[in-house]
Amino acid sequence: MLLNLLAVGDVSGDGGLDFLCRRLRGLKKEHDVHFTVVNGENAAVVGALPRHVEDMYAAGADVVTLGNHTWNKMQIADRLETDPYLLRPANFPGKLPGRGFGIYDGPRGLRIGVMSLMGRLHLNSNLDSPFTVADRLLSDCEADVVVCDFHAEITSEKGAMAWYLDGRVQALWGTHTHVPTADTQILPKGAGFVTDLGMTGPARSVLGVRPEDSINLFLGGIPRRFEPATGPCQLNACLFTIDTETKKCVAVRRVDLREN
Repeated sequence: MLLNLLAVGDVSGDGGLDFLCRRLRGLKKEHDVHFTVVNGENAAVVGALPRHVEDMYAAGADVVTLGNHTWNKMQIADRLETDPYLLRPANFPGKLPGRGFGIYDGPRGLRIGVMSLMGRLHLNSNLDSPFTVADRLLSDCEADVVVCDFHAEITSEKGAMAWYLDGRVQALWGTHTHVPTADTQILPKGAGFVTDLGMTGPARSVLGVRPEDSINLFLGGIPRRFEPATGPCQLNACLFTIDTETKKCVAVRRVDLREN
């Protein structure tokens, strides 16, 4: 069968969460989506609370992934232990709560593996190597198809991971930078790839936060808490179409939404 998998960029703040709740199900219906992965690590601007995760499930997410702000809201720790549909990067140290890989039921008995990884360059050099962790997770994987959310700062690290896993995963997308990229492509061995999904949040902002907060940072002002911007929102996402018989991605395209 042709599996349509939707990957949604980092949900940012209450505005982004509200827009997700209002528009995701319609987007899924429009594109006949079978499975949806949403990165939710910025739902509370930095981090996510259990109630945000519940809202993302209610909006239509099948799996929620996190990233470098996983531990900014420690209320999520218990949820990470008990909720198999909530993933944090697999290359965090092993003693931390939660998991970074899961296999989920898809249509027609399909087993869909979702892997969450995080880059090390300019983000967190104390992580285990995402490359070797991916090797370990895939070595005895029993999923029919595998997709990966690679939460990383550097575009070259994202590209290198996609090429490294080409032929072993069917789709890999980057998250974290909140800027959508236009490089949707299918690699030689059949992996669909985009460097970054972008974000789901206030469109008139600096990465989802008030421009004045970001300007203050770069002008050397007194550090202050980032506040979410207001105004119209955008939803950045990519649709991956995977042939489950050949285990190759056959199409990948952006399906972004934006309020006026």
